[in-house]
Amino acid sequence: MSETTAPLTSVTSASSARGRRAHLALRALQVVLALFYGIASALPKLIAHPSAVESFDKIGWGSAGMYTIGALELAGAVALLIPVLQSVAAMALSALMVGAFIVQLTVFDGQYAATPLILMVPLALIAWARRGHNADLLRLIRRRA
Repeated sequence: MSETTAPLTSVTSASSARGRRAHLALRALQVVLALFYGIASALPKLIAHPSAVESFDKIGWGSAGMYTIGALELAGAVALLIPVLQSVAAMALSALMVGAFIVQLTVFDGQYAATPLILMVPLALIAWARRGHNADLLRLIRRRA
């Protein structure tokens, strides 16, 4: 009996350790993306950095579009760090990246079109891995309604 128990225990603890490492790696990825969206992407728009102003003027959206996109990116960055909102935030930021990809192709001749696509890969991973929280969010919403 001990012969069958020992391998099962070592397999269980090994997979448990792998699961913890995967959870921590995914959490670290979320923090890095939250910092990127909050500081590198949203902040220049929200403080009207000249490069952001110039880009949004070229798009034709002006300051209202710039502040709106900046606010959405900042909200997504914060939501990536809130467990019940992680999956939804990743999906919403992915949708923003689809829009950014289209704008990069149509307005800026595809100069940085790969960047939004690259960012969508880890966002899709987060959305899928944290999808279990969507049921929790739905329960919270239904309870408040």
